[in-house]
Amino acid sequence: MKKFFCFVLLGVLFLFPVNIFAEEEVDNHELIKGAVSGVLMEQSTGEIIFEKDMDKQVAIASMTKMVAQIIILENIESGKIKWTDIVTVSKNAADMGGSQIYLSANEKMSVKDLFKGISMASANDGTVAMAEYISGSEEKFVKLMNQKVQDLGLKNTVFKNCTGLDEEGHYSSAYDMAMIAKELLSHKEILNFSSVYEDYLRVNTPNKFWLVNTNKLVRLYDGADGLKTGHTDNAGYCLAVTAKRDGMRLIGVVLGEETAKIRNSEASSLLDYGFSNKKVQSIKKDSDVVKTLELEKATVDQIKVYPKQDINILQDKGVSNKKYEISTKIKKINLPLKKNDVVGTLTVSEKGKKVYVGDLVVKQDVDKLNFIELFLRNMQGIVVGEI
Repeated sequence: MKKFFCFVLLGVLFLFPVNIFAEEEVDNHELIKGAVSGVLMEQSTGEIIFEKDMDKQVAIASMTKMVAQIIILENIESGKIKWTDIVTVSKNAADMGGSQIYLSANEKMSVKDLFKGISMASANDGTVAMAEYISGSEEKFVKLMNQKVQDLGLKNTVFKNCTGLDEEGHYSSAYDMAMIAKELLSHKEILNFSSVYEDYLRVNTPNKFWLVNTNKLVRLYDGADGLKTGHTDNAGYCLAVTAKRDGMRLIGVVLGEETAKIRNSEASSLLDYGFSNKKVQSIKKDSDVVKTLELEKATVDQIKVYPKQDINILQDKGVSNKKYEISTKIKKINLPLKKNDVVGTLTVSEKGKKVYVGDLVVKQDVDKLNFIELFLRNMQGIVVGEI
């Protein structure tokens, strides 16, 4: 009787196979079957969780503007321009078609409002206005954009314009777009714009303009707070979306979708897959002090050192947290130091094998003492008996 029961049980298992413990296997053509290509990346580690033809060179429409956003934010952070700067719109910028905020020639608008228009409404006119403000012309600005992708080590991206309007030889790939999104997210202020669903321009004027975010997932998907949509006849419907849950931020990219509805649905499926199957183990936050360095002949005696970004290790869900060894290496310090200057590296290892190497930075400016300052400090040291 027992043997008969075992045979019956085995037969049932063969008829209805189950796999309780294995991570779900997903066919890349089924998860985002409508997309020409796509990728799912964990932001802090840059690890690829899922991909479909991620290196294929394709048109990417207004997702191009993510690189324009990076350059604008870099100029803000360096102090070359300010959010409150007023830009006078050229006729060239005002005449841009496609997605726009309907700028007029000679209209004046702040950098902040133009950036809001770019981030939420994918404004072609606003993007060209900012390109001309920073570089003098769109052509010169596009050179900066192409240099940026080269600096990021991306091999499948070439820009011919700053807007993403269809043009021969203007292309990127799902992987490159994910890496560009990762770089854009390192400028944390981007989320103050990309996460907003609706806002206004030209407030307190007769021409008050209602902005609605082209990325509907910031309203519809739990944890979504960016990042950039795109659509042209040549590119189809494209999206780079980012969402954060339980300390893990994912970047999903889908390119060449047939409709906006399918684009949003398949991008959501990508994120669902990542959040269902992966987690991150936090090693260090970018706010954690890793070392305190003693400085000589500097305007401060000590300076704190931090990880450049949050340090996480990507793991399968259900796996227990592991033990890692952390080591740091500080390079020779040359004054002056500027905020975010790299001063060393942090290495995370598991049983002697490196699993992460990242930069260490300072978060304040430090100048070298001039001769008079150094003389006065030495005199003070003599008086109080420290020298």
